[in-house]
Amino acid sequence: MKKDDVTIQMDAEKLRAVKRYMEKKNADLEQELGDALQKLYEKYVPSAVREYIDEGCEDTPSTAPPKKQKEKNKATPAASPQQDAV
Repeated sequence: MKKDDVTIQMDAEKLRAVKRYMEKKNADLEQELGDALQKLYEKYVPSAVREYIDEGCEDTPSTAPPKKQKEKNKATPAASPQQDAV
């Protein structure tokens, strides 16, 4: 799945303090923030949507039919009446 960045702002002095004390406990700030964001995702995104997203990640482009092909198939029957009118 494609990853994206999240940027937040925090008071510089508070950020230095949290980094310093997390370091003393061998805690990783990015890992903790990632865990917190995952909990927010699970809390607010409905389970059906999470399931849909998870299924979408498993599909490969080769298994999904191209959308343009479907559009061409839909356009073909519309061309028939024009041939009768000519």
